[in-house]
Amino acid sequence: MPYDLAAPKAEHYLSVLEEIAAGVEPGGGRSADYIPALACVAPDRFGMAVADLDGGVCGVGEWRTPFSTQSITKVFALALVLAHEGAEVWEHVGREPSGNPFNSLVQLEYEHGVPRNPFINAGALVVTDRLQTLTGDASADLLAFLRAESGNEELGFDLEVAASEAAHGDRNAALAHFIASYGHIRQPVPPLLDHYFRQCSIEMNCADLALATGFLARHGVRADGSRLLSRSEAKQVNAVMMTCGTYDAAGDFAYRVGLPGKSGVGGGIVAVVPGRCTVCVWSPGLDARGNSVAGVAALDRFTTLTGLSVF
Repeated sequence: MPYDLAAPKAEHYLSVLEEIAAGVEPGGGRSADYIPALACVAPDRFGMAVADLDGGVCGVGEWRTPFSTQSITKVFALALVLAHEGAEVWEHVGREPSGNPFNSLVQLEYEHGVPRNPFINAGALVVTDRLQTLTGDASADLLAFLRAESGNEELGFDLEVAASEAAHGDRNAALAHFIASYGHIRQPVPPLLDHYFRQCSIEMNCADLALATGFLARHGVRADGSRLLSRSEAKQVNAVMMTCGTYDAAGDFAYRVGLPGKSGVGGGIVAVVPGRCTVCVWSPGLDARGNSVAGVAALDRFTTLTGLSVF
């Protein structure tokens, strides 16, 4: 098998999670007020879960409370595109940190419409375009995958959040049209944006996300034992998460946490311990770069207490 059969079960980490929950101070930062449907979520909420390689999961706090996944779904969209077309996706989107905010237009012109990485908005639009071209229904294909991997058939889109993002989506529309002018987006922009906003609106809880990300801890193997990605492709996704997964704070996240991770402005962060487990934390208060303040602190504490890190 491509992963450690002796890896501890999820309940092994429960006392660690309880210690983290007792010491973390949620409430720092601000909810994502530029998306009106997210602005009303209290910033001091907190939940955290660990999933093992066999689908066991445990958690603390509001680990069963659904929240808006937002940019975390970009990981799964990338994995599905890699599964369909392999390395061809990298001809249209890079693998380098951007050094700019996640919705920046700055680099696109002098880099000929090729976004720096698949986790900034420009890159995620390219990935969603490719998934739409490959499947005919990008958001539905992604939702079906997340339902299967999490084991939660009740997962769905939050159409209020999707509509809120669409109503304030001028910058994303500008990104998409600009990229399309260079030939790196093939679908019509308006329906592409609809799929993108629906993708970001999917509601999941910490347990769902930890379970759904398990294929990256299992080096590409899905929950049902089938292979989604080759071991090399799973390594690639984890590597891009490490270098680009927390916007332009990826260096600090690697320094503090030491795991591949992906954040979303809904306050969630998922992290992967290859061959061992996955972790998801949620707290809506964000720092200036769009990452959960309490979430980063909790993951920092998790790797300190357990010694689990890729370094």
